[in-house]
Amino acid sequence: MARIIDISQPVGTLTAVWPGDQPFEVGWTMRRADGHSVNVAALTMSVHTGTHVDGPFHFEDDGGRPAELDLEAFIGPALVIDAVGVEELSENVLDGVDIGLAGRILFRTREHVDASTFPSPFAAISPALAHRLGRAGIRLVGTDAPSVDPVDSKSLDAHRILAANGVAILENLVLAGVAAGHYTLVALPLRLVDADSSPVRAVLLDGSIS
Repeated sequence: MARIIDISQPVGTLTAVWPGDQPFEVGWTMRRADGHSVNVAALTMSVHTGTHVDGPFHFEDDGGRPAELDLEAFIGPALVIDAVGVEELSENVLDGVDIGLAGRILFRTREHVDASTFPSPFAAISPALAHRLGRAGIRLVGTDAPSVDPVDSKSLDAHRILAANGVAILENLVLAGVAAGHYTLVALPLRLVDADSSPVRAVLLDGSIS
């Protein structure tokens, strides 16, 4: 069987969120300790908490919601590219890399990921790289950063360019310790009909599936 590599951030009360966003909170509508037959948790959280898909409605008022996303983009061959140490994900990160059959590109930019700390700074995707990935027919772009655009961006150029080319966006991955190379990605968004984006449980399959 293929080895399963979990590349999702743990989600809990210590998980860092985008500055100003809703922190993760958990309450209980039923507790066995209070005499109920079951424990039932109720969550309050941003859909951008931890590893998540950015849906087009996140940055375009007429963009698609998570329930409308093409699921084929989130399952299939993926190439992890080691870009640790770069200040920006520019076209140079593709030098010497054959992305022709990759389908999905995941950028590893950090040696370690601490889900309880918001990274500052982080490596965003340049508009030129976003255009190049779109022209190459890439279905999905993922990053271990909290955004494909800089933290202070108002225009969200990379988001818009990728979306305009039909490229799905996956953020806040955990790729520390994952070697560069080819894998199978599974990272399905929830079927949320009203939200802009969706949390995912993202995994890589290393090896053949039996």
